[in-house]
Amino acid sequence: MGCTQSSSAHNKPRKSGIEIRKAGDNGVMSKTEIHKRIDSIPETCTAKFGGITVRYAYLSQRGYYPDDAHKPNQDSYAVSHDFAERKNDAFFGVFDGHGRDGDKCAQFVRDNLPSLMSKAVKRCRERECSNLPDELKPVFELSKENTQDAILKSHVECNRRMHVSQDLDDSLSGTTSISIYLHGNRNRITVSNVGDSRAVIGRNTANDKDATNAIATTPASGTSTTLKAFALSRDQTPYRRDERKRCRATGARILSLDQIEGLEPVDEDDDDEENDVVLGEEIDEGGDPPRVWSPHGDYPGTAFTRSVGDAIAEELGVTAEPEMLARDITPDDKIIVLASDGVFEFLTNQSVIDICAKFSDPLEACRAVVAESYELWLQYELRTDDITMICIFIDDVDTTMSLQTSLSTDKRAPESPEEENHKEDELVSGDSRPVRKNISLEKSRALMKSKATSIRDVTDQSEEDFDIESLYNEKTDDEKARIAEAIRASVMFQNITDAQRELIYSVMEPMPVKKGQWIIKQGTVGDRFYVVDDGKFEVRIVPDGEEDTNNDGGNVVHTYAGSRGHSHPSFGELALLYSAPRAASIIAQTDGQLWALHRYAFKKIVAEQGARKDAEKLLKKIDVFKSFSMEDLKDLASYLCDAKYVNGDTIIKEGETGDSIFIILPGGSCECVRNGEGNIPIVSKLEGDDFFGEEILKGGSDKKYLSTVTATSKLSCWILQRADIKRVIGSKRKTNANMA
Repeated sequence: MGCTQSSSAHNKPRKSGIEIRKAGDNGVMSKTEIHKRIDSIPETCTAKFGGITVRYAYLSQRGYYPDDAHKPNQDSYAVSHDFAERKNDAFFGVFDGHGRDGDKCAQFVRDNLPSLMSKAVKRCRERECSNLPDELKPVFELSKENTQDAILKSHVECNRRMHVSQDLDDSLSGTTSISIYLHGNRNRITVSNVGDSRAVIGRNTANDKDATNAIATTPASGTSTTLKAFALSRDQTPYRRDERKRCRATGARILSLDQIEGLEPVDEDDDDEENDVVLGEEIDEGGDPPRVWSPHGDYPGTAFTRSVGDAIAEELGVTAEPEMLARDITPDDKIIVLASDGVFEFLTNQSVIDICAKFSDPLEACRAVVAESYELWLQYELRTDDITMICIFIDDVDTTMSLQTSLSTDKRAPESPEEENHKEDELVSGDSRPVRKNISLEKSRALMKSKATSIRDVTDQSEEDFDIESLYNEKTDDEKARIAEAIRASVMFQNITDAQRELIYSVMEPMPVKKGQWIIKQGTVGDRFYVVDDGKFEVRIVPDGEEDTNNDGGNVVHTYAGSRGHSHPSFGELALLYSAPRAASIIAQTDGQLWALHRYAFKKIVAEQGARKDAEKLLKKIDVFKSFSMEDLKDLASYLCDAKYVNGDTIIKEGETGDSIFIILPGGSCECVRNGEGNIPIVSKLEGDDFFGEEILKGGSDKKYLSTVTATSKLSCWILQRADIKRVIGSKRKTNANMA
């Protein structure tokens, strides 16, 4: 069938050309499987489906649950070639179980939905083309409406069969389902979504007029591309106003856990259109999303509004009916990702596509995305979710294939209208729910609890006396690129400017390490964030309430593997925000190298750049700069240098030739003295955000200062030199000349 074979002994060929690849079997995992933790395709599979040539891979990583070390992976996945008895069709699906029997529910859908959908599509096709000559039936294609009707019926039937299954209890258990039915003869995909797993497509928007938000990336192949992430599905959760209203119409209550417990107020008007985003922003920051509850009690509490299974929640509007999207695949479509919500808890759609675009192998892309997601879970939560992902690289699209099929179909099957066959659903960029940026309440409480007994592993210097200049060191372009890859997906670095990024590169300290070296010890308070440049590092955790009797750091829950040619994971991100006990120990498995970023350096850079933005506004007030654009002012601000003075220092002196202007930073003060009429001195006080020395910029000026300015306190100033101003003005004139 053109598929690579999984190394798992559980993978067995199925009838009708269907092959299922899965995580675990029958809800029971051996100790070897539990210890292994990661299940993936052995190597990337290359396949051609009609006019679409792809390479795909899949990977599932079992979560870390401190209270249940042997908890089975509740995610499953399926890949089928020769789908619905068409050699050019395929099926890809990811299923994320939840509840006590969540693993069994996910496996049930994995084992039943593909075959049910295959049979439903085949029956519908046979019915619709029954009046055609036999020689035309093999090329007949269903309309969008007929295809989606077959998919809907297969989901509903799968849900019904789960309800009556004797092998599981789905009263308070179920699974999400995100799948793609690939129609190779038509170069088309139909995406079906139940729940909050997700499908995302990365498109080359270099030729799009509206590609203002596209991200330029350079994958391992070395070819620069511009890939923008578009959602192929919308999360079906109470964050969505339409889903809230649908569930509330059945009598359901939509509340977070804190609202249930009376710790947060209940907003009765959150179905208003303007509250659609506010709900998510306000509730999810601490990992407490809105949930669906019965009007008669505090159950079932689902954080999603659609699911296969969940028989009790079904009465509250939690349906198994999928939302579907159909669209043609074009040469601009480069990457498709299907993943469980564990990937998207802390990563945006764009971040996931950015990471994938760095690799030429979809299996390596899977490993990088899953590892990044797992690392963020460890940093922001006491546990990690199960994380599963299918990554599809689209290598080639034969556009004539779709055209030939549609023409022949229109000619031979007029009952499938052309406008129906070619109608596409609109793609949406962005994300359908907020990305978590803060630690959960449980994580916060655990950190506070451990602070009392924590050991400090931090710099002895105070933040005020910290010498950031001592950290400056040159980086090669290759080293900067590796650091950039590591921090690209991090929430902490998503809103920094290019100037901040360059400063961060310059203060990251190279840190050679030896095998067996402890980088971080659980329970200590640290002040550094680390990027793995090269080497392997174990993440070990001693469960709460236990002692590290073997002095080995506890159980291995993860491994960071860095390679200068591939991935560069990172850890210790929370140390950039505040002093908190480390949640895990990190021990080098091999020799290697890290890059370390100190919290004080990070905070100084972020604060300094914030002040530079304020300086742009102040520069605008100076007469000579009033005609400058904000971009020009930004360039000027980038040349600002910091200077410090103490009480009594003379900063400038009347009559002296000057070469700089000055901006006083908040907290400082100066006395300005200049001669007035009759040589009578005029004394004024200058404070934060005031500026002086601007007279040297005026036309016809002899470049001499007209006043004496003396510091009356300890203060800092921004200094802008005339030579730098001339440089920016020269660049501005050159740009204007080129535009003319």
